[in-house]
Amino acid sequence: MKNHPFRSVLFVCLGNICRSPLAEGVFRAFLVAEGKGEGILIDSAGTNGYHTDEPPDPRSIAVAGKYGIDISSQRCRQLTADDYTRFDLIAGMDRTNVAAIEARRPLNARAQIGLFYGIASGATLDIPDPYYGTNGDFERVYRMILAASTGLSKAF
Repeated sequence: MKNHPFRSVLFVCLGNICRSPLAEGVFRAFLVAEGKGEGILIDSAGTNGYHTDEPPDPRSIAVAGKYGIDISSQRCRQLTADDYTRFDLIAGMDRTNVAAIEARRPLNARAQIGLFYGIASGATLDIPDPYYGTNGDFERVYRMILAASTGLSKAF
């Protein structure tokens, strides 16, 4: 991982209501538990703006809450041009998200862009969108995000 250690990360999925807010909350809690949370900027966004200013999906809130993480105060937002200079790392939840992030990359971008699971573990693995799935799918996504957070924390 170049630009290491990172001081900021933006997690990005399609709508910023399921995966990326969960990743934001889980990673923040993970870094705090490791004593690394001080001075680290962590946020999330979506490649589309369909859910701007809405809270995360209730199922994401519920699965995070099950593990003692409160993401209910987060609000959805769309990826902006400023994000490419504000963050050291922009981590997409799946390859489609990464392609959309790359397609919008401004000339002055400084952020490293990559697949969240790939950056964290080296495995080219998408974190699937659980939106049309079951509560079990949200649980599976939580476990994947937790595993990726373990690997990514080494870069902070």
